[in-house]
Amino acid sequence: MLLVQLLQGDGQRPGSFTRRWRSTVVKGGFTSGFVLSFKCNPVQSTDMSQASFDDELFGEAANEMREDVEEHLSAAREELPAVEAVWETDAENTLGALNALRSALDVGDAEDHLHDAKKWYAMGQRADAFEDADDLEAEIETIDAAISDIEDAREQVGELASTIPSLKGSLEELEAESEEDADEDEAEAEAEAADDDEEDEEEE
Repeated sequence: MLLVQLLQGDGQRPGSFTRRWRSTVVKGGFTSGFVLSFKCNPVQSTDMSQASFDDELFGEAANEMREDVEEHLSAAREELPAVEAVWETDAENTLGALNALRSALDVGDAEDHLHDAKKWYAMGQRADAFEDADDLEAEIETIDAAISDIEDAREQVGELASTIPSLKGSLEELEAESEEDADEDEAEAEAEAADDDEEDEEEE
């Protein structure tokens, strides 16, 4: 019969541990035994390996941060109106064209995506996570300027469109008055001509 008993499980210094077992063999009424002892020390990370691991994690986080900025900038670009929608129109009159243009000048969620891009860019810059962020900064400025121009144009087109109906009405009134004056002048001219004819007949 083999009996195994755990005798001790502590170590002499932190981070290490020792295990000892007593093995007892009972055979034919006689007992014999022996002790097995094992000391284990955990693998210690060197400062160099830890620094390398930290650099690797920081590099990975920096790449992900750049990807976030690029993704939001790309999404902002996609929200901007297409050139065809701004330049071409099927409207039958000026008011219809202006209303269609105002509807086309819509930036959608571009501002929200740009805001997120600016946020992640600022965080990356503050953490010095980007080796070269000139391209990101230039793209942010380009999209920001485009959004501002589009919104200004949309406001101007809206103001112009709001004046078209009243302007049309004013022009129609002026045109109607001109026609009335012309009709009156023509009637007066005809009346004068008729009077002249009558006078000529009387003189004869």
